[in-house]
Amino acid sequence: MTYEALQTRFKSLIDHNPMSTFQVLIVAICFILNMNDGIDVLVVSFSGSEIVKEWGLSKTELGYIFSAGLMGMTVGAFFLAPLGDTIGRRKVFILSLVLITSGMLLVFISAAYWQLLLLRFLTGMGIGGILPTMAATASEFSNNKRRDFNVGLVQAGGPVGAIFTGFFCAYAIPAYGWRFAFLFAGGISLLMLVLVWVYMTDSLDFLSKQQPENAQQKINILLSKMGHEGISALPEKPLHYANAPVKALFSPEYRNSTFKLWVAIFFGFLTLYTLMSWVPNIAKEAGLPFEMATYVGIALNAGAAIGTAGLGVVAARLGLRKTVLSFMLCAFVVILIYGNVPLTTTLIFVTIFLIGIFVQGGFNGIYPTISRVYPTEIRTTGVGFSIGVGRFGAILGPTLFGVLSDAGFSTALLFSLFSLPLLVTGLFVFSLKSKNLDERNE
Repeated sequence: MTYEALQTRFKSLIDHNPMSTFQVLIVAICFILNMNDGIDVLVVSFSGSEIVKEWGLSKTELGYIFSAGLMGMTVGAFFLAPLGDTIGRRKVFILSLVLITSGMLLVFISAAYWQLLLLRFLTGMGIGGILPTMAATASEFSNNKRRDFNVGLVQAGGPVGAIFTGFFCAYAIPAYGWRFAFLFAGGISLLMLVLVWVYMTDSLDFLSKQQPENAQQKINILLSKMGHEGISALPEKPLHYANAPVKALFSPEYRNSTFKLWVAIFFGFLTLYTLMSWVPNIAKEAGLPFEMATYVGIALNAGAAIGTAGLGVVAARLGLRKTVLSFMLCAFVVILIYGNVPLTTTLIFVTIFLIGIFVQGGFNGIYPTISRVYPTEIRTTGVGFSIGVGRFGAILGPTLFGVLSDAGFSTALLFSLFSLPLLVTGLFVFSLKSKNLDERNE
């Protein structure tokens, strides 16, 4: 069998057959792994006011804590995630989870502000490595009918993790202190590491195109788990698949899409992480008790979970471009209302819930978009670099919000300013041109 015939066979097996139990398991593991992102963001967000109280920090210094983790995510996206295209997705998962687990657990014994910044950076590196790898893995194990939905659904793991973390923090932080919340998060990450070690494997796409050691044996084991016959021989890998994946992002075929994705994700992250980081703190300063302010953050993430899952359903009818643009336009309007219209406590929760649906739900449509734009051999590099560039927006957003708040900017003005980047995100995603984005989910 020629190399091209083998690729055609594997593509047909994945794209046009019902997903096996093993494929569903791999997507489920990716969903669970993405809970790390939600747990991480919400633990530090809900702990922020208590950390400020213990160490006497300013809002700007709290913003640096938020941004330290995001800086680590940027480094992880640039330097860890692309390794998934060379050493394999499974190894990157394991390395990333080791970093996340270590960073979380060591916060429990941290004794100084600089130590916390360093550990937040370490944890962020792990999350930065794992997020792009999850999107690529979920895409490669999904059939064409479920691919966009599954990649989007995996992103819902973040807000789901955040919801559970929010309820836990509302109970545990007042009773046991903010350090205990990090200890709990580190324990969850350790369990995820065990889960990946036992069950995670590289995909048929990766094994056949990159052909690591014992590739044929690994392919046949994977085919057996998926209910298909094995192969008798593995054709030699064509030389063009050895090209540097980073260079390929700027080839004539992908250059335009790469630029547009980077702009879209930069501005999307800028607003998204600002909201996730500051909403609970702002609610507490508005007079809500700690537990109620925590529930505001939970409402944000509950909306995000519903919006992320719902986006896949809407995208199946409208397509990814139109769906992301529609969500971003709705998010822009809702944020303006939240920041500029006097609201009762009930309406605050409703509005925050809608922000979660449209901001994070719409933004998470970028992940299946990236997964369709780039092929397997450069997919984690493409996703990783896109997210890495976007993380600069995530770093800038929370810190800028804190600096402007200390400078006397009103909450209404701040929310108005931070709603504008969402328009940029929607328009740039809508302007993408890729033949893979035009495939019908059948």
